[in-house]
Amino acid sequence: MNYRHAFHAGNFADCMKHALLVALLRALAVKATPFRVLDTHAGLGAYDLAAPETGRTGEAERGILRLLDIEDGPLADYLALVRAAGAPAWYPGSPVLVRALLRPQDHLLACELHPEDHAILRARFRRDPQVAVHLRDGWEALRALTPFPERRGLVLVDPPFEQEGEFERMAAGIALVAHRFRAAVQACWYPIKHRAPVRAFHTALQESGVRDLLAAELWLREPTDPQRLNGCGLLISNPPWHFEEQAASILRALLDRLGSREPGEGWTVTRIAAE
Repeated sequence: MNYRHAFHAGNFADCMKHALLVALLRALAVKATPFRVLDTHAGLGAYDLAAPETGRTGEAERGILRLLDIEDGPLADYLALVRAAGAPAWYPGSPVLVRALLRPQDHLLACELHPEDHAILRARFRRDPQVAVHLRDGWEALRALTPFPERRGLVLVDPPFEQEGEFERMAAGIALVAHRFRAAVQACWYPIKHRAPVRAFHTALQESGVRDLLAAELWLREPTDPQRLNGCGLLISNPPWHFEEQAASILRALLDRLGSREPGEGWTVTRIAAE
């Protein structure tokens, strides 16, 4: 509960995660039937890019602020939503982006365990009948709040990775939801500092027997320094039709603008488990 995302809002990892999230939500909205979204680690909802925390790290300057002039191509939809939410003054977190894409028949469940962040998030959506905000551990919410009554939707898992065992908890959570709620799309963010933990994570998922898994990864430099966020990934369970090609276009466009030009930068979309 010590982690505060305000220090990292709008960084390259946010851009990657949220651009892919928007694409997943657009795919869910193709069908007229309602869906629900569970955001297990929701945060504040939106972040002031002029705040001292953000300025101290400068991560938004190397992230979202390099992208805001883009108005066409695979990033255009995501960036239009970011601008509509107040950028460059504010950066929208996942609850705000999700809410912007909900239709009248859809709903959002947002969980946040940090008491101050939860209070801010709850106040933001206080009068919104389509959003429920819970002061709840995100890992516990996977069991308590799935499956959804609509029988379709998206589970977004975005933990801070400040505690030991987060990769193991994530693998177990993916397997749990896949067993309880097969129709759910799961989108699970993870850091890439060096390769060993990521390889172990992918292997654990393969051994769990969960089917239809895709890993989209973006890295700004060779992932060999365990003390540095060199890249990040989004593990997608039950990806929508043609999402693999769409993710590749998004990652290619992100690296073109955000790439560090350091040795080893790149992106990949990899099938971890077959359908």
